Amino acid sequence: MKLKTFTSGKALFVLLFAAPVLAAAVYYGAVAADRYVSQSVVSVRDTSSSGNVSSAAGAVAALLGGGGGAAPSISDTVYLQNYIHSMDMMRRLDARLNLRKHFEQPWYDPFYRLWPGASQEWMLRYFRSRVEVTRDDYTGLLTIDVQGFEPEFTRQLAQAVLEEGERFINDYTHRIARERLTFAETEAKLALGRSQEVKAQIVAFQARNKLLDPMSQAQANNQLTGTLQAALAKQEADLKSALDFLAEDTYQVKALRSQLAATRTQLEAERLRVTVSNNGEQLTALAVQYQGLLAQATFHDEAYRAALIGIEAARADTLRKVRTLVVVDPPVKAESAVYPARLYDFLTVLALCGMLFSIVRLVIATIREHQD
Repeated sequence: MKLKTFTSGKALFVLLFAAPVLAAAVYYGAVAADRYVSQSVVSVRDTSSSGNVSSAAGAVAALLGGGGGAAPSISDTVYLQNYIHSMDMMRRLDARLNLRKHFEQPWYDPFYRLWPGASQEWMLRYFRSRVEVTRDDYTGLLTIDVQGFEPEFTRQLAQAVLEEGERFINDYTHRIARERLTFAETEAKLALGRSQEVKAQIVAFQARNKLLDPMSQAQANNQLTGTLQAALAKQEADLKSALDFLAEDTYQVKALRSQLAATRTQLEAERLRVTVSNNGEQLTALAVQYQGLLAQATFHDEAYRAALIGIEAARADTLRKVRTLVVVDPPVKAESAVYPARLYDFLTVLALCGMLFSIVRLVIATIREHQD
């Protein structure tokens, strides 16, 4: 009997339609607190493109992992988006604006207030529902919608979000720049030490072989050998010409033979000097070793010079504003509440309750028909 009374048309109407609609009307008409929205649109941009001293500095900075003037990647925007919803951001804003006190104010609205004594984890979830961040992957723009129960507080909260976000962006870029500076300084010390070590090897090489520059010495010996060969050919021709009309025992022939022998001896000595040095090594081999040492010294000098340029670029990045938060649409004080959409939400409840009441009535009517 009770079940039949409960499933009667009047009882169902009160339970599934009239009571929920009345409760919704009371809630949206008198209980629901107004929520204002302050919207801002921002983008992260790199300011280092015009700050490089030279193209060489920019190239070195790029090689060392720094900003060589290129536009920031989408990761900067993603970092900012995630930081806005972080625990650190919430704590900073709470210390700055006392978020907990503001969101606990509408005590009469049980659905959208922050309950007193809520844990920081629960407050973080509540904070994320009040500060919505959407990213446009095509333009790289962030749209930040901040909700609050007072228009001026909502604007202040939105402005504080932007300021704390810009601080975070510059803090992490400066930290990267400081790490790059430390890396560049370490590389400069290593390059300088290697350069000094190779130069010491060059000095020891010169002292050990008693040669200032084996390459120049080999080149000079080649030139001298060529000159002696030309002189030898001329002396042989002069001797052959003299023997045509002079005897072997004449003074001129003996003198020419003596000069020819001296030239041959000198030529053999120069050839021996090129192939074998004082310590038994070939002069050409010494020249190759010396050339390798010079190449190493030049390479380390260039690396040291590049590291110095990188140090200056990294030091500049640690002092100046590398990233900036471009505010495309600044937050403003709202004049009217955006939430709740009372009429829309009430009509939605009305429609849902009507549908639910109709479905249940239809199901009950079907069951009764089969019972009969």
